[in-house]
Amino acid sequence: MELGHLQDIIEATYGARDRERGIPSTVAWLCEELGELAQSVRKGSRAEQEHEFADVLAWTASLANQLGVDLDAAIARYADGCPKCSAIPCAC
Repeated sequence: MELGHLQDIIEATYGARDRERGIPSTVAWLCEELGELAQSVRKGSRAEQEHEFADVLAWTASLANQLGVDLDAAIARYADGCPKCSAIPCAC
């Protein structure tokens, strides 16, 4: 799935509710999910890790939608490798 498609799905599924909740609460949810991802990396199964990665991506998409950020455009800064030195692998 492309990031733009993910944003569209998250917007259609949760957009109104997420906007009502607001940006500060969305950031808080994203941080909570990052904590759960960290826990799953340390102690969880592969299935738990995949679940938490999905949640982090979903909340990231929600936040991007609320801020009007196109994630495809944002991630394009890494399209040629390291954004600082343009090398793959990074030579910085």
